[in-house]
Amino acid sequence: MGDIVIGKPAPAFSLPTASGEKVTLAKLKGKGVVLYFYPRDDTPGCTTEAKEFSTLAKEFDKIGFEIVGVSKDSPERHQKFTDKYDLAVTLGSDEDGKAIERYGVWVEKNMYGKKMMGIERATFLIDSKGVVQQIWRKVKAPGHAAAVLTAAKSL
Repeated sequence: MGDIVIGKPAPAFSLPTASGEKVTLAKLKGKGVVLYFYPRDDTPGCTTEAKEFSTLAKEFDKIGFEIVGVSKDSPERHQKFTDKYDLAVTLGSDEDGKAIERYGVWVEKNMYGKKMMGIERATFLIDSKGVVQQIWRKVKAPGHAAAVLTAAKSL
């Protein structure tokens, strides 16, 4: 697990997006950030999570939060995923896994009795000063975005 601690600064990240821009924690300073990690574009749980965050994107924006989803998928694959579901979140591509490692979400998983390494579905709520305020690990996608919104509103 990464040594991410509530009340401490969030680790820096710089990730390419489908638009060709880079999303970085430094560029987002002054805004709150919902940083969520997910295993793979266009799979059932990941699609549910991305769609729910997209549905609530305007609500997050009203309270000054940017939503950034991160997986190892390429920027091109993120673009297809975004277009297919009309997503309203920024998707960062972490193909080399540096941010995934930094946030401690590259974990051993047990799928159908086989152990393998993969991305743990996890969310980090980061305030406008870049400090981690809340962490959700082993997230179940349905309803998660609403729970994060409730927590963000309390900051």
